Amino acid sequence: MTIGSVAALRGNGAYGAAKAALLAWNHTLARQLGPHGATANVVVPGFVAGTEFFGTPADEEELARRRDQTLIGRVGEPMDIAAAVAFLAPPEAGDITGEFLNSNGGAVLGR
Repeated sequence: MTIGSVAALRGNGAYGAAKAALLAWNHTLARQLGPHGATANVVVPGFVAGTEFFGTPADEEELARRRDQTLIGRVGEPMDIAAAVAFLAPPEAGDITGEFLNSNGGAVLGR
């Protein structure tokens, strides 16, 4: 399991390029690990409130701006990302490999 970022899909300088590389690498891992019964997937978060990713927690104005970018009218929380990882981690998800699971409230739609 790898944690990506919507920056890989939107572009965001070197950070976005590095996260985009994880998406390509995931396909390689899926091909290499699949014959051994292992899966390889990427959880792709969007903005996650309550973190200090940008240096300090977002203020109310920034939270509102980020919320307005989603289709569901709320920003992500750390537990949303944990739930996406938990969905892909157990043996019951063993038929899912080489995939990117977006967890961004619809701010960036899947492909």
